[in-house]
This record gives sequence, structure tokens and C-alpha cells, in this order.
Amino acid sequence: MVSNDDYVKKILEQILDSHNIIQNLKDNSGDLDVIKKELLKINGFFRVLVKKLETENFQFGDLLELQSKAKNYLENYYFVQEIDTMSSLYSNDPNRIKNMRLKILEAFQDKRLIDKIEELIEKL
Repeated sequence: MVSNDDYVKKILEQILDSHNIIQNLKDNSGDLDVIKKELLKINGFFRVLVKKLETENFQFGDLLELQSKAKNYLENYYFVQEIDTMSSLYSNDPNRIKNMRLKILEAFQDKRLIDKIEELIEKL
């Protein structure tokens, strides 16, 4: 049976993997589809994580802090609609793709969310 810490760590690793995929894109045609797919995965993982942390009695303060940061991300950042709009108009424009990708990566830096994820992967 998988412990709660291992379960949370696996989710965090998958979030970090998707983040790294977005970060390493070269802003080519078709990258908006990849970005959208990875964002949908990240949003789903954050929802699972928040729900798991709410239903279980985690006393680890860093996990509670992560829960707060993940909720903030889910409430304040949703790029899928923008990507859908951009896809039909600017899917071949590398500058617009880059700007969108950078805006998404900046959202992960808000409240040091990605740093907290990396820190927790090391601790768990």
C-alpha cells in the first residue's frame, strides 16, 4: 500500500514533469497544443492534491502551505481559454507562443509555487 507521503510526492513529480515540458518548449508551431495538454494535467493534479490534503489529516506544515498555494493557482490562473483563442489565430506565431508560455511559467513563480513543489519532493 502506498503511503500518503508517497502518493503526494508522485503527484508533485508529475506536476514538475509537466512544468518542465512547458519550460523546455521551443515555441514552435503545435506547441500550444502541448502547453494546453500539460496545463490540463497540472490543473487536474492540483485539484487532486488539494482534495487529498483536505480529506486527510496532514500535520506537515509544508503540505498545508502547498495546499494554500495550489488553491491560489487554481483560483487565479486558468490559461486554457486563452490558448484556445490563440490556437485559431496565432498557432504559427513563435513570439505569441513564447509570450503565452512565459506568462504560464510566471504564474508558477507566483507565491513561489514551483519552488515549494521542488522543495517538498526533496523532503518527502
